Amino acid sequence: MAVVTRFPPSPTGYLHIGGARTALFNWLYARRHGGRMVFRIEDTDRERSTQAAVDAIFEGMQWLGLDYDDGPYFQTQRFDRYHGAIDQLIREGKAYHCYCSKDRLETMRNEQMARKEKPRYDGHCRERSGPGPAGAGTVVRFRTPQDGNLIVADRVHGDVVFANDELDDLIIARSDGTPTYHLAVVVDDIDMGITHVIRGDDHLNNTPRQVHILEGLGGVRPVYAHVPMINGPDGKKLSKRHGAVSVTQYRDEGFLPEALLNYLVRLGWSHGDDEIFSLDELIEKFDIDAINKSAASFNRDKLLWVNQQYLQSAPLERLIAASRPYFVAAELDSAVGPSLEDAIEAQRTRAKTLLEIVDKSRSFFGESIEFEPAAAQKILTAEALPVLRALAATLTAVEPWDKPILHAAVEAVATSLGLKLGQVAQPLRVAVTGGTASPAIDVSLALLGRDRCLARIGRAVAYCESSSAKPG
Repeated sequence: MAVVTRFPPSPTGYLHIGGARTALFNWLYARRHGGRMVFRIEDTDRERSTQAAVDAIFEGMQWLGLDYDDGPYFQTQRFDRYHGAIDQLIREGKAYHCYCSKDRLETMRNEQMARKEKPRYDGHCRERSGPGPAGAGTVVRFRTPQDGNLIVADRVHGDVVFANDELDDLIIARSDGTPTYHLAVVVDDIDMGITHVIRGDDHLNNTPRQVHILEGLGGVRPVYAHVPMINGPDGKKLSKRHGAVSVTQYRDEGFLPEALLNYLVRLGWSHGDDEIFSLDELIEKFDIDAINKSAASFNRDKLLWVNQQYLQSAPLERLIAASRPYFVAAELDSAVGPSLEDAIEAQRTRAKTLLEIVDKSRSFFGESIEFEPAAAQKILTAEALPVLRALAATLTAVEPWDKPILHAAVEAVATSLGLKLGQVAQPLRVAVTGGTASPAIDVSLALLGRDRCLARIGRAVAYCESSSAKPG
């Protein structure tokens, strides 16, 4: 049997972390078994579904690189098929029209709650025959078995038993004729040949209802695997403050999609103590039987660590392509600065995101810089004047302008002044980059080039002279 999975988001919001992980698990399982992944948009909730959300989901999937084999399908384009399934269930006595008014249903629920009973439909119209009352609205309900148990064989949770008498006759068609979520999902799974349903375990309680409808329509049960939810680090439901934002926000913050996927797969799945996987390794090793039962915890610091590993190990060409839009957005032009290749190579081990690479590289682009006030006040003092003057004289004569010779020149100045290397390198670093943190001093000088280094050292000398001339 060929494996067919599906990723069916509802377009009521963006593609968030939980949805992206579900898509990833389905994608990996299909790829591992040489199967297919179906992509469909479950937009039967027309009041809450938006085109903006559809676009955001597509954008997130594309950025993550989670391609699909069939689709996209939109449920709102399949209403005729759903109506046919509803008619079939009615003809076969597996569904019925319900004429209960909203007032009656509300009274029924209130009375059940007053008796501390679980609110559910009482089957009032279940055995009704003949036409309904004049002017009454009608919905269609599925005739759920009233006795026995339904057992869901779940690949994550094991056998889960549901008592049928705990389930009411759910609505499968609204009064305006539109199908409900449970009916549409089941029909889609049948028609699209879904063999494995991998989804969040918040859907586990929906499964017996869907199984009843599926078998009522003559369908074959897929394999179910309900994945644990993702919580925040405090153990509470993941929210925006924890990181439950659009996956494209992680793109905007400078994360690599392959790093985010690597992090997501480890939220609920493990392979020994391994932490970092290529996509090919994940396809080879991923299996739903290794998914944990307990909820996973989202940890942004761990995500940053994973992204940092990718920045350090990714091919330089990959980082150049990924970083270019951020350099362009920051208006950092290689015409007045180093090549992106050199800037990225200098910063990749010092940054956790692409944005951080760009931010740390700002001082290497453009002609002039602003000194960080605290760094200038502490470092660019009267004591730094002889150091900077000696550096200017020595660096003027450096030829060629490359890292080994630059390093030797700075060391020579330190030796001539009887200072440690750091006592010379730090004033030089503030002079040429504006701050106290940068790549190694020879790397920083090489990135800037001779003319800009000497011009910035001259400006730092003037700053020191001006500061020392001020009355104390």
